Amino acid sequence: MHQNSSVRPVLPLWAALVAAAAGGLALDASFPSLGIWPLAFVAVALGLVSLIGRSSVGAFFTGVAFGTCFYFPHVDWAASFLGDHPLRWIPWVALASVETVFTGLGAILIMLVYRWVPRAIADGPARIVVTALLSAGVWTTRELIMGSWPYGGFPWGRLGMSQAEGPLAPVASWTGVAGLTFVMVLVVTSTIEAVRVTARQPTARRSWLAPCWPAGLLVLLAVVPQFPTADAGSIRVGAVQGDGPAAYLDQREYLDVLNAQLRASAPIADDSVDVVLWPEGGVDADPLRNRDAMRELDGAVRQLGAPILLNAAMANGELIFNTSMLWTQDGRGSSTQNGTRCRSVSMFRNASSTLVSFRL
Repeated sequence: MHQNSSVRPVLPLWAALVAAAAGGLALDASFPSLGIWPLAFVAVALGLVSLIGRSSVGAFFTGVAFGTCFYFPHVDWAASFLGDHPLRWIPWVALASVETVFTGLGAILIMLVYRWVPRAIADGPARIVVTALLSAGVWTTRELIMGSWPYGGFPWGRLGMSQAEGPLAPVASWTGVAGLTFVMVLVVTSTIEAVRVTARQPTARRSWLAPCWPAGLLVLLAVVPQFPTADAGSIRVGAVQGDGPAAYLDQREYLDVLNAQLRASAPIADDSVDVVLWPEGGVDADPLRNRDAMRELDGAVRQLGAPILLNAAMANGELIFNTSMLWTQDGRGSSTQNGTRCRSVSMFRNASSTLVSFRL
């Protein structure tokens, strides 16, 4: 046991709950819907500081406060799955609640990092580094588990995704989203620990240097260039969003969703696109087995003069899969990719078509 190894809470429990709740709201605001990307770092800091010195129960409820204020506003779109049904709030509440519980469990593990590392490592640079690495590892591992389990997971709201419009986005081209999450938490945890070391040892020689390395790491990350790629040309994409009755309990007639997509696609028939992009669930039948859907898609490809990248819920044995395929004139569904399970069907409320050119 090292001296100064006991960890006292930075905040009383009531203040920790408030800080965690504020952190959850800040994290939601950092994502592209509002796009205030620096708030992601503020959110992580509030979430971590609120866990220092907590008990397991306190850490769990602090994590729940963070998760509640992040996930409930972040996935409120899930309330649209049942259309205008009075119970449309159930999928939203259920999904956000499960994600919140995972966040609370992950908070306990981060709290244990703050409790155990001081017992094993003396105060100083090594403690800062180990605490930062373990905290970032726990945060990232929690996100990876939530993105893959149960039922294939729900990889929504990962911290690295908040930087889509920020200067750290190119880092993801080297590390992936999980790697960007890791380095973001690493920077924040290092900063918190550096400040705490400086506060504990204000007169120690070189104590003022402690905050310098996380600041230097952040600057380094900001100047990382995007992973180099070769220019392979460009394609012109027609992105189409139909206005069909696609909510689970919507009243619909035969192939209503497909027909809505066909109507919304018609305006781009003369725009010489290279591919037409339809949203998830844009075909409300199995196009490889339903002859009517097959015939409509063949006609649409001929009319548009371009293949359609589409998605439909398709059976494979006893399981239903979200299946994406490229529907072409030469080969129907020539390229397919299956999701692990069919978990959701996207909603289409406003018909629109958009032309976008992409560099490859």
